[in-house]
Amino acid sequence: MAARVFPVASLLPATRKRLFPLLTRDDGGVETAEEAVEPAEPDINVLCTDMFEKMAIFLQGELTATCEDYRLLENMNKLTSLKYMEMKDISINISRNLQDLNNKYASLQPYLDQINQIEEQVSSLEQAAYKLDAYSKKLEARFKKLEKR
Repeated sequence: MAARVFPVASLLPATRKRLFPLLTRDDGGVETAEEAVEPAEPDINVLCTDMFEKMAIFLQGELTATCEDYRLLENMNKLTSLKYMEMKDISINISRNLQDLNNKYASLQPYLDQINQIEEQVSSLEQAAYKLDAYSKKLEARFKKLEKR
């Protein structure tokens, strides 16, 4: 094969080396490159087998990740279920205590009614005492008035 000449002299040396690793420099200052030879075609069956093995590993990883996600969700659901059971027990206890308080209040209701009646009677007695006091002051004033005559 004949060597081909490429005008890459204007590129920086580092760039030339990176882009054209097969370039060689002649004594005349002209850069030449050898033609790249394609590697021999590997067996298609080997490539297919390699691809299927790598695809199987990839899919196995994806399925494992999905299974782990489902296990995590299952654990989260179990924990949530336990929390709801605890909350249910707490609410049952609260309900039971509230029922007990309502029963105690109902048993105290007759006494509370008596207290209200006594309070009303005390208020009416107080009013009567004020009226009696006012009447006695009037009588006292009349008595003093009659006494002065």
